[in-house]
Amino acid sequence: MNSIIKNLFSAGITLIFVLLIIACKDANKQPVKQAKNALIDPELEYSTYTPKTNDQIISRAEYSNKLYGFWLGQCIANWTGLVTEMDKIGNIGEIKTGPFYTREDWGTPDQPSIWGEGLPSELSDNIDFVFRGEDEVWGADDDTDIEYMYQHLLYTNKTSMLSGKQIKEGWLKHIKHEEENFLWVSNQKALDMMLNGAVPPETSDPNLTRDSIYDNYHEMIDAQLTTEIFGLFAPSRPDIALKMAKLPIQTTARENAQWISEFYVIMHSLASDVDEKLSKKEQIAWMAGQAREHLPNDSYAAKMYDFVKGKYDDDIPWEQARDDLYKRYQVNQEDGYTITSKNIFCNGCFAAGINFGASLVSLLYGEGDIKETIKIGALAGWDSDNPTATWGGLLGFMLGKEGVEAAFGRTFSNKFNIHRTRVNFPNDGLDTFDEMAKKGIYIIDRVVQEEMGGGTDLEKNVWFIPKDGL
Repeated sequence: MNSIIKNLFSAGITLIFVLLIIACKDANKQPVKQAKNALIDPELEYSTYTPKTNDQIISRAEYSNKLYGFWLGQCIANWTGLVTEMDKIGNIGEIKTGPFYTREDWGTPDQPSIWGEGLPSELSDNIDFVFRGEDEVWGADDDTDIEYMYQHLLYTNKTSMLSGKQIKEGWLKHIKHEEENFLWVSNQKALDMMLNGAVPPETSDPNLTRDSIYDNYHEMIDAQLTTEIFGLFAPSRPDIALKMAKLPIQTTARENAQWISEFYVIMHSLASDVDEKLSKKEQIAWMAGQAREHLPNDSYAAKMYDFVKGKYDDDIPWEQARDDLYKRYQVNQEDGYTITSKNIFCNGCFAAGINFGASLVSLLYGEGDIKETIKIGALAGWDSDNPTATWGGLLGFMLGKEGVEAAFGRTFSNKFNIHRTRVNFPNDGLDTFDEMAKKGIYIIDRVVQEEMGGGTDLEKNVWFIPKDGL
C-alpha cells in the first residue's frame, strides 16, 4: 500500500512539474499587447523581450514611412536616370559619345544613347525628372525588380537568410527565361547557369562563369543595383545586413563588385543610425566614411572612393571630378582598374567600377539633397539610372514619404507594377508602396528577433535593437 501511495505521490509531483513547464512556455507565447493600428505579421510568433539599457529603439511606424520613401525615391530616380542611360560613356573604342554632360545640359534636349539608333529617349524629350501622377503606375525596372523579388522571397520563405536553393527557385520562377527579360551581363549569366543546374554562389565563380564573351562577369554592375535593400532590413546593424546580403550579392559578384555592393548595403543600414542633429550633408559624409572602412585599401574600389573624395574636399567642380575619374580609370587604367584593356562592348560602360566612381560623384556633390543628387547622377554618364536609383532610394528612405513629396513639391502615385519586368507575383503583379513597406516591416520583425537577438514591442510599436556586433 505504501508503495502505491508513493507511486501516486511521485506521479502527481511529476504531473505538476510538467504542467508548470507548459504554463511557463505558454506564458512566453502569450499575445504581446499591441498599439492601435500596429502592424502584426500573422506568419511570425512574436517572443516577449526584456529591453537592455543600450538597445536602440526604432519606431516601426516611422520606419514604414521611410520604406515607402525608399521605394518612391528609387522609382523617381530610376526613371529619371533612364533618360540619359548610356548617352555618355567616353571616347574609347568603336563607340564614341563626345563630351560628357554638364549641369548646363539639365533641361535641354536629350541626346541618343549608344543603342538609341540616333533617337533621344522615349521617356522625355528633355533631360528632366520623370514622374508618375497619382492615377498612374510606376513600372518596375532592373534597379527595383530584383530587390522586390528578394523581399518577396524573404517573406514567403519565412527566413532572414536566403539559401542558394531559395534564390535559384525565386529567379527561375519570377524571371523570364528568354528575352525580353530585362537582364544584362552578370545577371543574365547567373540565370543561364541556374537553368543549367548551378546554385548560387557558383553563379559568380570566376572560374565557372568565364566564356568566349567575358572572362569577368563577376566585375559587372549588377549586384550593386539589386541588393542595397538588405541594408534596410537590418536597421543600424551593418554586420547583420552584410550576412543577409552575402549570398544574394555573390549570386553575380565577387571581389571589387562585391565590395562595392557591400558599401551600398552598409550605407543603407547606417541610415538608421545617423545623428539626427546633423545636416543631411553631414549625415551622408559620416555614412560614406563608415562604409569606406569596409573597402580593402588595396582595391580599386577604395582608391576610387579616395580619389573622388579628394576632388570633393578640394572643391573641384563635379564635372571636372567626373572627367578626371574617366581619364584616370578608363583612359590611363590606374589603380588596377583594367576594364579598357579587355576590349569589351562599350568599354565596360556597365562595369561595377566606373559606375561606382560616378555614383560617388553624385553622392558627395549632391550633399544629401535628393533633387541635386539625382540631377548629378543623371548627368554624370555611363549607366546613369543605376547610381541615381541607389541614392534616390537611400535619400528617399531618409526623408520618408512626406519628405520626398515636399522636396519635389507634389504628390505621386503609390502604385507599382512588378510585372513590367518580372513574372508570377500575386495580384497580377500590381502592388502599392504601402503594402511593400508593410512587408519590409514584417521581414525586419523577424530579423530583429532571430538574427539580432532583439525584440518587437507591439504595444509601443517599436523595435529594441541590441547594438553589439558592430
